[in-house]
Amino acid sequence: MSRTRRTFLKSAAAASLVFSSPYLLGADKARKYRTALIGSGWWGMNILKEAVKAGQSQVVALCDCDAAQLESSADELAAETSDAPKSYRDYRDMLDEAKPEIVIVATPDHWHALNTIDALKAGAHVFLEKPTGHTVQESRAIVNAALQSDRVVQVGLHRRIGPHHVSGMEFLKSGKVGQVGLVKMFVHGRGGPEQPTPNSEIPDGLDWDLYCGPAPLRPFNRKIHPGGFRNFLDFANGTLGDWGVHWLDQLLWWTDEKYPKRVFSTGGRPIAGAPVLSDEAQTSDAPDSQSVIYEFESFTATWQHHRFGGNGAEKHPFGCYFYGTEGVFHMGWRDGWTFYPAKDRQEPIHQDPELQEPDGHNIALLWQDFLRAIETRTKPVAEVEQSHLATNLSLLGMISWKTGQSLDWDGEQEQILNSPEANALLRREYRTPWVYPE
Repeated sequence: MSRTRRTFLKSAAAASLVFSSPYLLGADKARKYRTALIGSGWWGMNILKEAVKAGQSQVVALCDCDAAQLESSADELAAETSDAPKSYRDYRDMLDEAKPEIVIVATPDHWHALNTIDALKAGAHVFLEKPTGHTVQESRAIVNAALQSDRVVQVGLHRRIGPHHVSGMEFLKSGKVGQVGLVKMFVHGRGGPEQPTPNSEIPDGLDWDLYCGPAPLRPFNRKIHPGGFRNFLDFANGTLGDWGVHWLDQLLWWTDEKYPKRVFSTGGRPIAGAPVLSDEAQTSDAPDSQSVIYEFESFTATWQHHRFGGNGAEKHPFGCYFYGTEGVFHMGWRDGWTFYPAKDRQEPIHQDPELQEPDGHNIALLWQDFLRAIETRTKPVAEVEQSHLATNLSLLGMISWKTGQSLDWDGEQEQILNSPEANALLRREYRTPWVYPE
């Protein structure tokens, strides 16, 4: 092991200690917060379990429009705690009756704004799963509500606190990579042609009208629920709005520039095929491959994903390459980070990943930081405004893809300057009776 690698291994270990909440050392004596979960699927339950393990949550409510999901999550929670939370179908009833002090929002993206803003108005701190919103102006409304409250909003961008991401960012910012002129972000995976899935009767116990909420009311389809909403653009923004936000956030963590001046995206569904939405059947409608170019003042950044072909041909299947005058730095996930020097005789420098298994994420550390921010009345590591900026990058990429236009972006005013058509997509109409947050 090289001396440089040992140095950064120690740095990562130190980062892990820094982010260990001092409140957890005496968690049995620490204050417990009345905690509620909105969206009790797999990922929401992952977050809630970490809240329980941290020792400062009394779980008072579970909320989901799917009764079967509620029953399953209550059974799952019973193995973790003796708390007996009440189950709710409508989050508004939950906020009124359970009066939580912390709310976890783990619903599909199209619900994030209303869930979060109403929870803040009810006086709760919010742990919000990324992305911050389904549209740019929804996301901005969340930021405004957070700034107007005296509550903490932590966004689920856990790579902000993962030890090897922290040490990697330290290396990247040290200047050892030289002047960076290009950043490539990417996620690759498997897939193939998509055949339409027949629509079906709404399952017993599922309030499908409430699930769709402010989004258009589609026929029920098991490809959407449970778990498939991310590739249906009424509810989310595909791979770019999911995986992309993590790596776009890493980009913004590195640079002092807050936003690009120009965005262009292309791509489509060459393998999945044309989207289908009929009374009889549906497919997803998000792109199965997409490229985005972000033009900043001092560098260019790109995003690329493909949901076919697998990742066997790529040395690294996920992450960001930072191309500098002294070499190339790769910030990864399960492969840690690696610096490849430009000079042939210099050995690469590598840091192994430090991840929370079995999912390979660091939600425990992020939750500890959330508690720290609440207790100290300081900003959390994944605070809402910087998370909003990362979300915006993904949403602008999707607007460019939908319109086929290059977008001139005024980040200060959050306006698209060269296209009224594209600018109109910074928001969308809500389905009655839901009201768009201003």
